[in-house]
Amino acid sequence: MKASRILVVEDERIVALHLRRQLMTLGYEIDAVASGAEALAKIIESRPDLVLMDIHIEGPMDGIETVARIPAELQIPVIYLTAYSEETTLERARATKPHGYLIKPFSERELHATIQMALERAGVESALRTSEDRFRSIVAAISEGIFLVDATGKFTEVNEPGSRMFGYEPGELIGRDIEALSSGVTPYTQLEAQQNIERAAASGEPQRFDWRCKAKDGRLFWADISLRFASIGRENVALSVVRDLTERRAIEDQLRQSQKMEAIGQLTGGIAHDFNNLLGVIIGNLDLLRIDRLDDAELDDLSGEALNAALTGADLTRSLLAFARRQPLQPQRIEIEGLLRSTVKLLARVLGEDIEISLRLGEARCHVLADRAQLESALTNLATNARDAMPKGGKMLIGTARRTLDADYAAANPDVAPGEYAVIEVTDTGEGMTSEVLEHVFEPFYTTKDVDKGTGLGLSMVFGFIKQSGGHVSVYSEVGVGTTFRLYLPCAVEAGASKVVTQTTERANGAGQRVLVVEDSLPLRRVACRQLRDLGYVVSEANDAADALSLLAAAPVEVLFTDVVMPGEMDGFGLAMAATRRWPDLKVVLTSGFPQTRLAEDLSRAKVHLLTKPYRTADLARSLAEALDVTAVEAAE
Repeated sequence: MKASRILVVEDERIVALHLRRQLMTLGYEIDAVASGAEALAKIIESRPDLVLMDIHIEGPMDGIETVARIPAELQIPVIYLTAYSEETTLERARATKPHGYLIKPFSERELHATIQMALERAGVESALRTSEDRFRSIVAAISEGIFLVDATGKFTEVNEPGSRMFGYEPGELIGRDIEALSSGVTPYTQLEAQQNIERAAASGEPQRFDWRCKAKDGRLFWADISLRFASIGRENVALSVVRDLTERRAIEDQLRQSQKMEAIGQLTGGIAHDFNNLLGVIIGNLDLLRIDRLDDAELDDLSGEALNAALTGADLTRSLLAFARRQPLQPQRIEIEGLLRSTVKLLARVLGEDIEISLRLGEARCHVLADRAQLESALTNLATNARDAMPKGGKMLIGTARRTLDADYAAANPDVAPGEYAVIEVTDTGEGMTSEVLEHVFEPFYTTKDVDKGTGLGLSMVFGFIKQSGGHVSVYSEVGVGTTFRLYLPCAVEAGASKVVTQTTERANGAGQRVLVVEDSLPLRRVACRQLRDLGYVVSEANDAADALSLLAAAPVEVLFTDVVMPGEMDGFGLAMAATRRWPDLKVVLTSGFPQTRLAEDLSRAKVHLLTKPYRTADLARSLAEALDVTAVEAAE
């Protein structure tokens, strides 16, 4: 055990030498000085374990004044040495709170006992300070309000979150009565609060209850209070943990409102469904009629008016089904890329250390008109879902793009208006979702989590906000692979612009090149084949990789156009690698619901082109032209 270091402050040389010999005999390490100034300098330099201070030392400072100037944070114990015991001197000395006195002359035994008692007391005080500091650090770190109330009903300790909750500055509540925080309305007065404390003391069990509280500015709010009676040292106190229920009660109100709207939605759902079926027949037949009678201008006008009226009816039906998602919005012009840079920093804390988050911004940018807080909340919801889908860690990618959704896309998604959109893609490498889950993923209260892990409102809120902002939400997921959510928000018209100009996109037509389409979804395969044939390609089709390899062996083609995720033992990447090894000149275009950022590593290995779903005909044309190294020479009408 290391010997204690003692600083001797004594201006009489013979006394100092005698003390040094005694202390060295007792096994202490010794430093000695003769003045107050030297003592302060030595204390700051070497931080001794104890100071033996002669009260009457020569110089501008006596021993008592020297001790008074020792920095309080050093917490160094002091024993005074004196040949005088007059009360005035001792009173001055007591004011500096020394750890002992030795009246000259004293024996070696007295010296040793006094030093040991002082060091032991200093150790106990140090441990107590450490314990108090630890306690205060823990209390300060807790996000809930922590209150200690003594037997008289006064606050002895309040952490910073507790003070802020009630609108007070830190420390402002110490010594005040609990009446300051009670509403004063029966049964939420000081009397009932005191009774709760007494019940906790009598039972020895925690008491938990909701309480009507009053903030400093007079605002009343509900709080959840967990109260327990405890003994801290010699003091009996009530320890209270207080949580503000304002947000929770607001959510409960929203849930009750949502449940009411759900009941109304069920009432209108059947009517709207049948009405939509009728409109579908009307709109479909009007479309066929307009295609067959393009040479009849008058009939074209009449059918056009009827079609517009039917589409207006469809809009009314959609409004009836969507009205329960109304919420007050404060739209503002937002630069998406800037918002994401700041939001990603916050999301990193939500995701934790096991999940790597990265941001990849597209080159074509635009502003949107949306509620900034709601958009940030939507991204947080998606990040939280991504985190829950990756319990063992993983990667999350957030990317941006600018997309034009054309009439074909709008026809397949009746709630989308054609135009320019800013797209935010949120991709995770988590567990993915089954087709059954995807069917219900945006429904209110639908959740696959445990009862205490979520309400099932997160994605519904994202869906409702984006819809109300004039946007669109899509989701693509594969079990064991991951999930991508895309938020489409209309690009805001540039300042000073009076209208939005729709531009014609150029596309490169084929010249009879042979293309093999590999897609396990029959509707998607039919659409792709029709688009490619319209573009001038000769098309064959396959359902999976095995069929594709058989067709390639029978009749080689110039381009393999294949989905990435397919059933069977071989996916699109495997098919591309196998096919290009056997036919090195074969060009490959992959299509996937995941963005390019999600598949970048695999793409670099396979050296193929990627077309992200959903795609326009012009996008398909451009991808095949790039694969074949064809220059766009003909514009689509």
